[in-house]
Order: sequence, then C-alpha cells, then structure tokens
Amino acid sequence: MIETDILVVGAGPSGSLAAKEAALHGADVILIDRKSEIGSPKRCAEGVSKDGLAQLGIKPDPRWIARDLYGVRLVSPNNTSVWMDNNTIKIPEAGYILERKVFDKHMAMDAARAGAKIMIKTNATSLKRVDDGIIVSTNHMGKDIDIHAKIVIAADGPESRIGRWAGLECNTEFKYMESCIQFEMAGVNMENNRDIALFFGSVAPGGYVWIFPKGDDIANVGIGVLKNKTNKTAYEHLMEFIKTCPETKDAQPVEINVGGDPVGGIIKDRIGDNILVVGDAAGFVNPLTGGGINSALESGVYAGIVAAQAIKDGDYSKNNLKEYVSLTDEHISKHYKKYNKAKEYLLSLEDEELDEIAEEFAKADFEEVNPRTLIKMLIKVSPKALVKLGKLF
Repeated sequence: MIETDILVVGAGPSGSLAAKEAALHGADVILIDRKSEIGSPKRCAEGVSKDGLAQLGIKPDPRWIARDLYGVRLVSPNNTSVWMDNNTIKIPEAGYILERKVFDKHMAMDAARAGAKIMIKTNATSLKRVDDGIIVSTNHMGKDIDIHAKIVIAADGPESRIGRWAGLECNTEFKYMESCIQFEMAGVNMENNRDIALFFGSVAPGGYVWIFPKGDDIANVGIGVLKNKTNKTAYEHLMEFIKTCPETKDAQPVEINVGGDPVGGIIKDRIGDNILVVGDAAGFVNPLTGGGINSALESGVYAGIVAAQAIKDGDYSKNNLKEYVSLTDEHISKHYKKYNKAKEYLLSLEDEELDEIAEEFAKADFEEVNPRTLIKMLIKVSPKALVKLGKLF
C-alpha cells in the first residue's frame, strides 16, 4: 500500500497541471499514467491558444511548438474561403500547433519538478471507498499495487472510469461524443501553411474537417462527426475528403490517431466526496470548436489548488470541494452554454445556407475574431440565426 494526499489518474495536460499545482500548494501528490510514454499516442489535433497558455503561466518552448500560426481559413461546402489573418485582425484564439508527445512530457516534468511523484505504465484497475479516503488498485510495471489517497483527481480522458467507479455520473452521452480520426500527413499542399483550415457542411456531418499545419508540407488532417448524423464512419468521411481535396490528394499518412471528443458541454457531476474530475473526463471541451487543451489545463489548475486546500483543511468532503465547481462555472462553463446554442444552430444549416453565410463573411470587415464576434456576424447575415441566437448577446 502506498499512501499519498492526492492521487492524479492520467498525465495528460489537465492531470499534469493539477498535480503540479497541488504539489506547489503543499500536498503530497502521485501522478499515474497507464502509458509507457506520456503523450504517446496523441489523441488530439494539437491546436492551442497562445493567450490561453500565457494566462496559465505556461511559457512557450520551441521543443513542443511544431508551428506558429498566423490565422485561420473557414471553408464552406462550395469551397468559399473566409481568411482571417492575425496580422490584420485580432484573433485571441490564434495559437500554436503543438507536438503533443513533447508537450505532455514537458507538463509532466514540470509536475515532477514541483514535487509530484510520477508512476508511468501504471494502469488503474479498480477503486473502492474507505472511511479515510479512496484506494485505487493499479498494475504498475506488471506488479499489483494499491494506492491510498485522501483525494483522487480523475484526469483519465473522455471514457473516464475513475469518476464512474467513484459513483459520479460523469460520462458524456453517446449522442454528444464526436467520433474522430486523424492522419499526420506529409506532402500536404496547403494554400497557406501558416493558417489552420476548417471545412464545414456535409463533408463532416455534425462536425468539421481540419488541416492543421505542422511544417511546410506536414499537417494533421482529421475529422470529427456525430454518429447520429451519418451512417458512414469517420474514416470513410475522411478518406472521401482526402481523395477529393486538392491540398491532400497527393499526401501520404505517417501516423493515424483515433478517439472520441465530448462536445456536449461540461459535466455537472464533477465532484464528490474525495474526488474531482478534470479535462476531457469532465467534458471540458469547447462544444463549438471541439478544442479542449486550454480548458483542460485551466480545469487542472483549479482542481489542484482546491484539492491542496482541502488537504490543509483536513476536509475532503464534496461540500469542501465545491469551490472547484464555482471556479470552473465562472471561468469556463458560462461561455460553453452559449457555444452549445451556436453549435445547435450550425448543425441545422444545409450546405447552401453555409455557402451563403461564407460569402457574406468573406465580404465582412472584422476587427476581432472570437466565438462571440462570429456569432454576432451570423445573426447579422442570417434571419434564422437571429431567431436561434438573438438572445445570446
């Protein structure tokens, strides 16, 4: 039996940052991850906001930046492109394409430097509550080891078992789980390899196709679809796109990534006695964009701080952990409710309507580009948007 104040399960961005913050605030922390190499395989398109990293005090490191982005291109079904360049328009969500295999290890190393103990190749196999906390049974390097913690932070991804084992209803409903697949490809001939490209409409029912550049001719090319919107698999949709898109038709895959993306919003049931749930496990994914790295990191910060304070208080009850819910509601969740409405509206549009909107967007002069300004522009150009979204702002 290993004893610790806080056990963090999952060394993705949210788990590592939670472990770091908890350790910096004086708690004894163990961070476990089932993989032999933290960050591999990646399950992510690897885009992240520069402003978001800066707000969390994460300094850019060339080792984990694959591409410094200048802007974004939105592409409608008839290939109308809306270009938004960070040199002429303020784009708060402008950012980097990461090398997640390096970034995740970097974050875990920071947690170690802060004092957290890291155990790789350690798979959580079961959980049981005891009077003075939680015991998580693990298999570590082929050996069965029990870890007794006063508080557990579940950072084990969208198919989280830890929260469920602890009695929380914290898994995203199937209808809100996007099926995603991505190739990292060489030989991609992008129109601009400093801008991300997003393709909308029937090419990706319930989601979109992305091309995220990682080099001059290297890019992540992927798709997310909602299974209740199509009879085809995400793979079938992506292959159709790759074969017909001029930018990808001559490219070759060197890596494939698959996974689910929870786009239904943040789970309400994300704390309980002795437990907090963070990152994808709690649905900290922008329901409009499907991006989750920045919000996952932010949720990890709050969880680490709140959990460490609970250790100091000697009170690990749900009531004493509710500050985590208050912080995430105030800084993250309130925005996601609006984004959910916008996503529902976009899913109701036919290809022709998306083309019309894109044509109007291409003519528009934007001073700043963020979800708020884009929704306002939608309301301006579409009567349907006024009915659906007019009350959001």
